[in-house]
Amino acid sequence: MQSLLALPFAAAQATPWEHLQRVPKQTWINIAICVLTVIVIVKVWKVLKGMNDFLPYIAAFVASVLICFYWIYERAEPRFLTPVVEKIAPFFPSGVSPQQLQERRRSGGGD
Repeated sequence: MQSLLALPFAAAQATPWEHLQRVPKQTWINIAICVLTVIVIVKVWKVLKGMNDFLPYIAAFVASVLICFYWIYERAEPRFLTPVVEKIAPFFPSGVSPQQLQERRRSGGGD
């Protein structure tokens, strides 16, 4: 009798493969893009390191600055950086109007 009661619970257990099949397609695409990006960054880093020892660090700094300027201009920063960007944003031009910024804050956008 106990085995009959345990049967529905045993049948409800999903295998790891079934869990992976339920993952949305967009998630797999994002993972593939991240892996490809890491591979490209490592290859570019090695090529730049072969040219000059300081060149990859300069390229990383320039890329970081460009990303920060993009976040400030579009106000597309991650939520945890919003207080920092709020302090420095008035010193830079912005592509977002104050009304659009308020709407994004209310809707929780900009993550």
